[in-house]
Amino acid sequence: MPIDTQRAVDEAAAPDRGVADLAAVWLALAAIPDPEIPVVSIVDLGIVRAVAREGAGVVVRVTPTYSGCPATELIFGAIRDSLAAIGLPDARVEVQLAPAWTTDWIAADGKRRLREYGIAPPGSAIPGVAAIDVRGISPLRAAGVVVPCPRCGSTRTRLTAQFGSTACKALYRCDECLEPFDYFKPH
Repeated sequence: MPIDTQRAVDEAAAPDRGVADLAAVWLALAAIPDPEIPVVSIVDLGIVRAVAREGAGVVVRVTPTYSGCPATELIFGAIRDSLAAIGLPDARVEVQLAPAWTTDWIAADGKRRLREYGIAPPGSAIPGVAAIDVRGISPLRAAGVVVPCPRCGSTRTRLTAQFGSTACKALYRCDECLEPFDYFKPH
């Protein structure tokens, strides 16, 4: 369920006096930057799956980007700290593994901010033919996929490493502006 739909469901189910509280929780969560990509929030990434009232408390359900993400515990701590700061010291954070997180859950505004930050967002790859460089050597590129440079927009790019600054990104280099950049791999 998309986040906005889940938020609407959560708020509709809450008593009238609780709607403002849940809205405050969502605002607090939206202010928490991803520790590995601080230009986007954990809400922008789509890892916050639900916020719900349970009794007198609040529970936040989070789907990590992948099970081995080294930032997961840091994110959970940031959620607890942020909610304690708005008067919810007993809020619970729960892992929700199903459905598995997908880059389709990244908000459009988050994808825009990734691009502005110099990271090619997932879904920006376009069909194409892997180019042969001037020495006749085929670059390390997924067959038939071209990732446009987020800085200059050129499609003359090449994959230089399957893993970039984090495991969820690949490292590319633009042959036009000569800048390296990460590509947030879709999954």
